[in-house]
Amino acid sequence: HLAESGGGLVQPGGFLRLSCAASGFTFRLYSMNWYRATPGKARELVASISRAGGSTDYIDSVKGRFTISRDNAKNMVFLQMNSLKPEDTAVYYCNARGTNDYWGQGTQVTVSS
Repeated sequence: HLAESGGGLVQPGGFLRLSCAASGFTFRLYSMNWYRATPGKARELVASISRAGGSTDYIDSVKGRFTISRDNAKNMVFLQMNSLKPEDTAVYYCNARGTNDYWGQGTQVTVSS
């Protein structure tokens, strides 16, 4: 139902744009989230966006660097990640939350020189 793309290897200070394509449910009725996970740590909520896109929220460590957005006409959600740091290295997951809870398979982001 959710498919992430856009991960990869980037140098510190670089940028990536993650995309998540949704299908099989009424996208506009779901709030959307990006989580990330690293070995030995609990999955962390990075960014959230409301159903219409008018409200967003971020963890403190990415504020001012990451931007979440969505396109309800295309059933897509995005995470623009700028000024990447090594500590941003993780598998990033797209999540849809509403009547049901959907998860993507994740996309690896590695920030390293």
